[in-house]
Amino acid sequence: MAESGGLPASDLILASASPRRAELLTAAGIPFEIRPAHIDEAARPGEDARTYASRVAVDKASAVAGSSPGRPVLAADTVVVIDGLILGKPADADDAKRMLRLLSGRTHEVMTAVVLLANDPGGDVREGPRKSPPGSLSYTAVEVTAVEFVLLSRPEIDWYVATGEPADKAGAYAIQGLASRFVTRIEGSYSNVVGLPVSLVYMMCARAGILLS
Repeated sequence: MAESGGLPASDLILASASPRRAELLTAAGIPFEIRPAHIDEAARPGEDARTYASRVAVDKASAVAGSSPGRPVLAADTVVVIDGLILGKPADADDAKRMLRLLSGRTHEVMTAVVLLANDPGGDVREGPRKSPPGSLSYTAVEVTAVEFVLLSRPEIDWYVATGEPADKAGAYAIQGLASRFVTRIEGSYSNVVGLPVSLVYMMCARAGILLS
């Protein structure tokens, strides 16, 4: 049961169909219910990576919150960024190879925008919130992690794409999978590169009065 006006974590809704985000929350002991959001994720002209990821995350959370009044909703969107280019999920094998050639031998950024829509607990929340609809708060943040790749040969790229792993991954790779052999250094949150910065989610839930233990 909730205490001191807090919400039980079991009320938390994850507005995502990503198995990786679900696995990360489960591993951290954060209970949730999955309700995927179905929205248009196409980038808009002139939209930079941070703006794009934040907008998509807000749209996901809002779409699910509308059918779940009174329950906190967590949403996220992850993009890979290099030279100002947004690398989302590859369209096909050739697109995946293009992305991997861009990342080869260089450092790129992984950005995850995280949004938590929750009831206003009426307390003193010092960081992150902004007023959303009456009686609710929207907590938003963008986590950024730098990732460095080894120089990839054409056969290495062809082999990796042929495994099928890049197909549904931002930037066409999974750091927790076979692509771990290509990563020489990361600076920042590892779970962010997987798809969700868990410590940031935990802090957001704490600020929103969602009880996790």
